[in-house]
Amino acid sequence: MNVPADVAAARARFDGRIRRTPLVRSDWLSEAVSGDVHLKLESLQVTNSFKARGALNAVLSLVERRAAGEDLPQIVTASAGNHGRAIAWACQIAGLRPIVFTPRQAPDAKLSAIRRHGADLRATAADYEDAERTAKRFAAETGGHFISAYSHPDLLAGIGTIAVEMLEELPDVARVLVPVGGGGLIAGLATTLAAAAPGVEVVGVEVEASHPFTASLAAGRIVEVQVGPTLADGLAGNMDPDNIAFPIVQRLVARVVLAGEEDLTAGMRGLLQHEHLVAEGAGASAVAALLAGHVDARQGRTVVIVSGANVDLNVLSQVLASRPLPKRPTTPAPRGRVARRRQP
Repeated sequence: MNVPADVAAARARFDGRIRRTPLVRSDWLSEAVSGDVHLKLESLQVTNSFKARGALNAVLSLVERRAAGEDLPQIVTASAGNHGRAIAWACQIAGLRPIVFTPRQAPDAKLSAIRRHGADLRATAADYEDAERTAKRFAAETGGHFISAYSHPDLLAGIGTIAVEMLEELPDVARVLVPVGGGGLIAGLATTLAAAAPGVEVVGVEVEASHPFTASLAAGRIVEVQVGPTLADGLAGNMDPDNIAFPIVQRLVARVVLAGEEDLTAGMRGLLQHEHLVAEGAGASAVAALLAGHVDARQGRTVVIVSGANVDLNVLSQVLASRPLPKRPTTPAPRGRVARRRQP
């Protein structure tokens, strides 16, 4: 297997601190879509999301690159919750205390975990975009080191280890379905798959309430979209204009499809009912898109990334009871459900 050098280095750097997450066949989904569907359960990762891989690699790489006797800069990050928790955990291992900016309304399941790992949590932002702007400004003004939740080469290398594990267990996979927020997860996977298994189709899943990649791929450049409320809080928000993941997605991702809120509810409920797995809205988004018929998985083996499980109990209770979330203004769904990559 042709594994990129930075991904192989990340895997060695983990040294047993990252779990090799299960890759299991889902009889439920396979029957539902008349295909052969497997789940890569990053929801069972340390910190209960895939984010631990990129965060640990980024923090330990920073420590390794420090010159002898040189003090490490203050690590600063912005997060909807999962990345912040992962950075806090990784910094705890490295003996550091990061500053984590999040939205005020981030799920308590995520904020409480960030605090438990000893981070300096600043849950003061109006939304994710505000948290990112504030964190970047703070780092620039204080000399801190900003680690993006999705646009950082060490982050992408750590995430690429998911693809290596998957190919070791299922080398004949035909396609991979990946949740898409800022794009770090899909960019890291797509980069490694392009080197190690270039025939694998990579399909992204955004949500209708927040679809910056769908809009940006159609425009051929990064554009902003109006972001509405969604069960997939981990996927909500516009991307940084300098996002290194975007050109990777343009080049290597076959297409991006959209999941609606009813799709997310069905995905979360289905995972719990049939697989006995808890997933947050973002974590279940790729399952939701497949279950809703937005991707044809009848030919070849399909791997679906279940990316996280950090959901508040009250939200999960609402989903299981099929009660609607509180009424707030929503973003109209785009006319087309699919954004295809531009042809070269």
